[in-house]
Amino acid sequence: MAGARSGAPDPERATDAAEFVAALQALKDWSGLTYRELTSRAEALGDVLPRSTVANMLARATVPREELVAAFVRACGCDPGDLDTWLRVRKELARGERQAEEAPDAVSPDRDPAGAGAAGEAAHARGSAPAEPPPAPGAAARRPRRRTRVLLPVAGFLLASAAVAAAVGLPGDGDGEGREKGRADGRPAAASGPGPAPAPGAVTIRAVHSGLCLAEDGGQNGQVYQRACAPDSIPRFALKRIEGGWRLVTFHQKFGEGCTGVQDKSVWDGAPVEDQECGKRGPAEAFRLEPVGSPVRGYRLRPLHSDLCVGVEAGTKRAGEPLRQLTCAADAEGQLFAFDRRESAATG
Repeated sequence: MAGARSGAPDPERATDAAEFVAALQALKDWSGLTYRELTSRAEALGDVLPRSTVANMLARATVPREELVAAFVRACGCDPGDLDTWLRVRKELARGERQAEEAPDAVSPDRDPAGAGAAGEAAHARGSAPAEPPPAPGAAARRPRRRTRVLLPVAGFLLASAAVAAAVGLPGDGDGEGREKGRADGRPAAASGPGPAPAPGAVTIRAVHSGLCLAEDGGQNGQVYQRACAPDSIPRFALKRIEGGWRLVTFHQKFGEGCTGVQDKSVWDGAPVEDQECGKRGPAEAFRLEPVGSPVRGYRLRPLHSDLCVGVEAGTKRAGEPLRQLTCAADAEGQLFAFDRRESAATG
């Protein structure tokens, strides 16, 4: 590739997701740019590349989203030919099409097996090649209506559940500039704080950064969004304790009781969060509630199957933004929730 001739790291050597991410880190080092400078370069090229997103991408060992890789490689100064190579290698890794003997001068990794990350282990445990990352937000509307979804093999998600036991905590940003320190002074008030510690029962779930509440759009696909809080919003939520975590049980006026979870048990960054019938997604419809701050500013919602974080991309405050499973941000921007108590009778 052209990048190899110019001294840039060669992604062709990557035989798995961890090696690909290591090559991306080497590319950043080769560029000599800080996260802040990469963000500015990307903006000048018409891309969006928040520095916290890049930091988290380089701290994990899963295949990043295609658009993120493209923006990052362009910002690092690679030419179109180099970019094509990076994207091709990324696609081959996402599809499970690359093996050690296919990569030039490949060597057997002697790193800790856990370095592949919880997502890679879960995909391996399912016994199949990882799928491409989930569709863009607009594609969620094309999902089948609830109760028509195909039940994946039970053994598959049980094995994926076992892989979660090795999941690590929140990654750092891995950059000399240090972690994000939280939101700047003068941020818009987002109603009140997180309120009392979560307890079982009927709740309204509120995004702390925006003051908006979790709800659907009234359609059939079950996608969850942040919307203006309203007493008649759909669905109604309740917290239910389960072994190892919590369920977000829902009541939909048309479809009845359901559970909030990650679409298709995906372990990918960007997978939609949706309300569907309970029991088909295993640990992908169970969450760990992680308090953040002292005093507590809010709670992270971490799906047990992936240990990523539920949130709104880029921490946007716009109503109508979808909830997704995302890489946990060091500053938790757009990824903190409050659980406001409601009358129990309202859940049914």
